[in-house]
Amino acid sequence: MAQRLDLPFFDSDTVIEQRIGCTIRDFFAREGETRFRDIEQAVIAELACTRDAVVATGGGAVLREANRAALRGGAYVIYLHSMPEDLYRRLRHDVKRPLLQVQDPLGRLRDLHEARDPLYRATAHTVVDTGRPSVASLVHVIAAQLELAGMLARKGGAPRPEGGEAPGGPSGPPGRQHPRTH
Repeated sequence: MAQRLDLPFFDSDTVIEQRIGCTIRDFFAREGETRFRDIEQAVIAELACTRDAVVATGGGAVLREANRAALRGGAYVIYLHSMPEDLYRRLRHDVKRPLLQVQDPLGRLRDLHEARDPLYRATAHTVVDTGRPSVASLVHVIAAQLELAGMLARKGGAPRPEGGEAPGGPSGPPGRQHPRTH
């Protein structure tokens, strides 16, 4: 999507790992989920203010009301909805996701989906069902949704409603790689 829009891409989990100096999985094991969510909240607050970029958030970013408010108010949020079975097919060999390191990962995905889906929907400006189409097809669908929402009307117009600049100017804090689209 970032390539199609000719915008920088940032992943909140990558930003978090850069800040904490280790993998999220290791941090989860050492510090716990609550401490991770505290750091995630600070990162999300910054990313939601970043202009003209595409930002991907971690799956649990919507768990805190502060994150949902920051995202919805500071960005044009697109929820890429996937069914738990599709997520399982894509993630079944992924050992980096601490919440899926359980006896029944598909059951966990179903539980997470049930709890998080309403939060994602309440946060999103647009919902796109991912199903099984190619990445190119999904990018086309998302671009069409952005165009319909009037988010692609101006040159370089990042998917974003009116809002303030990030600290340090339009691209975020100085000296730090900075993120943006959800």
